[in-house]
Amino acid sequence: MNALAPVTDETVLSCSSLGLHIREVELLHQIHLDIRRGETLGLVGPNGSGKSTLLKLLAGVRAPSRGAVHLNGQDLKALSRRTIAQTLAVVEQQADTLDAISVFDAVALGRTPWLSALSPWSKADEDIVHQALRDVDATHLCRRTWRSLSGGERQRVHIARALAQRPQILLLDEPTNHLDIQHQMAILHVVHALPVTTVIALHDLNQALTCDRLAVLEKGRLVALGKPLEVLTPRRLLETFGVHAHYLIDPFDGTHILRLRSS
Repeated sequence: MNALAPVTDETVLSCSSLGLHIREVELLHQIHLDIRRGETLGLVGPNGSGKSTLLKLLAGVRAPSRGAVHLNGQDLKALSRRTIAQTLAVVEQQADTLDAISVFDAVALGRTPWLSALSPWSKADEDIVHQALRDVDATHLCRRTWRSLSGGERQRVHIARALAQRPQILLLDEPTNHLDIQHQMAILHVVHALPVTTVIALHDLNQALTCDRLAVLEKGRLVALGKPLEVLTPRRLLETFGVHAHYLIDPFDGTHILRLRSS
């Protein structure tokens, strides 16, 4: 792994007045967001709040009904898919891969944006794939077929494929889904150590506390944005998530831990 990239004030990915509606249903409304180079921005909110939808719009997977997304200052609509893929990688929540493909070949698909007639597959590409597998503790799966993997193993391979793209920006939709606690912690450690800008949708609010900033979504609207302890206040947690909460301090290292209760 490379050294951790410092967070700067430079905006690398942004959206303005972003909205999406399907028929009569408005899924996102007037989202304004500037994502800074090197930061880990967490997206949190109840189910159906728009986290996955926002990630798809930021990645260009879906087109917004209104507003715009800018990647390094350029309108996403003006960029080719190849150019976007050389800069930005996505790990979707329900991503799929051909059953018959091997794990190595599935991860190697991440090198596709960089290959051409003038730049064919090389030893450097092979090394990048092996490094991506090491980063997610999946080297031992290299020769396995996709169909033989468990849900958690598939998730790790999808993340490895995204890492193989060597992106500047990584978008992840609840990447710890289907993983046991050991691999949840390992994947989040990998994500936080990457020298990239990361936008990550998370279900676990204590995991979200490790992000540089959090964007809180509620019914398709951005209702809070800032440092985790500043936005995940007891009042916000009650209003948005419908739970009562208070913070505990871990005596081992002084880390803040959320204690949640329904009443």
